[in-house]
Amino acid sequence: MTGAQLGHRMGIRPQTVEAIEKSEAAGSIQLSTLRRAAEALDCTLVYALVPNSSLDETVDARARQIAMRDLQRVAHTMRLEAQETSGSDFEARVQAYIRDRLSERDLWSEA
Repeated sequence: MTGAQLGHRMGIRPQTVEAIEKSEAAGSIQLSTLRRAAEALDCTLVYALVPNSSLDETVDARARQIAMRDLQRVAHTMRLEAQETSGSDFEARVQAYIRDRLSERDLWSEA
């Protein structure tokens, strides 16, 4: 279908179709415009957010991020007080912190 044909279906000039195509390519198209184009093409516009990883992976990564941040603060304080613990069990402490401290916590309420 040519731009002129699409423009006719949408009730707009071919130059406007070209502008719509450019805005779509630039990522600045409005959803209402995209919906009108879809209707003119006898299509249904489907707008979706597709996760890059599974929900479990997202939750695990966020819990780990919080645990690492909190435990590194504690480790820093312990070093300053010359009470540093062995780094070899840090992963076990991270897992225990996630299990014991974050299980009921809202992972998304803080930055």
